[in-house]
Amino acid sequence: MIVKPSAEGVMAAATKAAKKGPPPVHLWNPPFCGDLDMRIARDGTWFYLGTPIGRPAMVRLFSSILKLEDGKFFLVTPVEKVGITVDDAPFVAVDAEVEGEGQAQRITFTTHVEDQVTAGPDHPIRVARGADGQPAPYVMVRAGLEARIDRKTFYRLVERGVTAPHQGQDWFGLWSDGQFFPIQPAAELDG
Repeated sequence: MIVKPSAEGVMAAATKAAKKGPPPVHLWNPPFCGDLDMRIARDGTWFYLGTPIGRPAMVRLFSSILKLEDGKFFLVTPVEKVGITVDDAPFVAVDAEVEGEGQAQRITFTTHVEDQVTAGPDHPIRVARGADGQPAPYVMVRAGLEARIDRKTFYRLVERGVTAPHQGQDWFGLWSDGQFFPIQPAAELDG
């Protein structure tokens, strides 16, 4: 008898695993059980069967068992792996705390699911460009899973930006935890 995966079953297994601390999803390699009708929208809203999941604790639990493999997103437990859809990045950085200045500056992001990461070598910031040329900034949260930095947070951080040499030319960007993250070539700022 084949059992179709369900959000309730995944949640029960995740709850059991989470009682021992953060789930070690990097150690779990269960068999693929199929896709679940679950989607993370670009604004960070999680949907199940087309309906927003309104319980923040449930969203945080699901986000703790999220895994990226070969460009696809899965919820994993020790015994099952189910595919889900992610419109952009699985997380949204909704705030940032900045300490220090210049090269000693540290930027710590908070996501909509309450993860906190300090940008640096293990948590780089990258800025892609949308089809309209607008910046699309991201910060690495964990194991290939990024958070899109929301507009208000990004614009607040840009105020802390500086120009520094990067790959043979001057770039406008941000320092955090001793690393420079380029946003835009400085020459483009003048044009």
